[in-house]
Amino acid sequence: MPLENSIILDLPNFKILKVTGTPKLTFHVEHEEIQKCPYCTNEGLRKKESFTRCIRHTLYGQRVSWLELKTHKYQCRRCKRYFNTRLPGVKPRARATEACKLEYTKLHQNGWTQRSLSKSYKLGSATIERWYQSYYQLKNREYDNALCPRIVGIDEHFFTRKDGYATTIANLSSHKVFDVVLGRSELSLRPVLNKLKGKDRVKVVVMDLSETYRSIVRKQFSNAMIVADRFHVIRLVNQQFIKTWAEIDEIGRKHRGLLSLMRRHPDRMREDQRENLNQYLEKVPGLKSLYLFWQDLLRLLRMKRLTKRECRKILTEYLWIIDELKKIPFKHLQILGNTLERWKEEIARMFRFSKTNGITEGLHNKMEMISRRAFGFRNFENYRLRVRVLCS
Repeated sequence: MPLENSIILDLPNFKILKVTGTPKLTFHVEHEEIQKCPYCTNEGLRKKESFTRCIRHTLYGQRVSWLELKTHKYQCRRCKRYFNTRLPGVKPRARATEACKLEYTKLHQNGWTQRSLSKSYKLGSATIERWYQSYYQLKNREYDNALCPRIVGIDEHFFTRKDGYATTIANLSSHKVFDVVLGRSELSLRPVLNKLKGKDRVKVVVMDLSETYRSIVRKQFSNAMIVADRFHVIRLVNQQFIKTWAEIDEIGRKHRGLLSLMRRHPDRMREDQRENLNQYLEKVPGLKSLYLFWQDLLRLLRMKRLTKRECRKILTEYLWIIDELKKIPFKHLQILGNTLERWKEEIARMFRFSKTNGITEGLHNKMEMISRRAFGFRNFENYRLRVRVLCS
């Protein structure tokens, strides 16, 4: 029964002559393709020398396989240049097929350390690292000319103590990372953002309440609408109200059980929890009205996917709440009112838009796992390379 190359080797234009398994699994093959000059595509060639070439191939039953074949050195009769036999799936002067390199790269990516791969398959650690890096560099080239997505999420995450923070630009439509930039200031982001292609395609940018990012987006993405991230807005409201609660009753604020009840959604409380909370609110003068005002604001901020008519009604109530916050004689609530007024347009768009930066935060978790598996990164370009390939 003849040995089919398409099933065993998965390489075109190779014919298996025989297979030997001692001392190593070796496929004795020959290449049947007609050679052409790689410089001028001329078929008029002159054989100058013949030699045997042994190339590492993929694993078969956890055994390393090798291809052994006779190749030649040619001279082109037209351009007079020299070259060796060109083999499909094998780069010139390479000692392993591309399928072999990809297989070891996948093993290393899936958790095999360089040391275990080196011991098991008699391969140098530097060779595995070189194959691994070349694979990621090749995959990264696919994203070099990519256009900016229509819906973008921008957020920061911690990189290292030395380099500080990095900025993530996420594609919220496909839930993937578009790019990662070192730094979070306008000076550090400007060189990278100036090189982005298709910035006029960006329609929506979701971000937290950062004045720096808002200034950058307005300059770099002129056609985009800025939408405030719902999670960060609600978190800011909770922080300011809890600080105000500490001004009214500092001892009650330090009680962990009361803190849990104050932060919990009213619809998710049991009857006994609701009674305990009401009893506490009645004891502290002015705290119950503050709590009800707090919950009304949170109820308003949780609304999304509203129509234009519904937004008009809600915006009237939202502007009234801002005015009331600025009149309340508590420092933290006045700060909250001023912040909500500065971001009122971006928060108003939040009522109609459903996407949030929770997608970006989820990508940050994945990026953190990449950093942990690598025991941290010193070089930001290596980190960016891994993130763009694994999270894009």
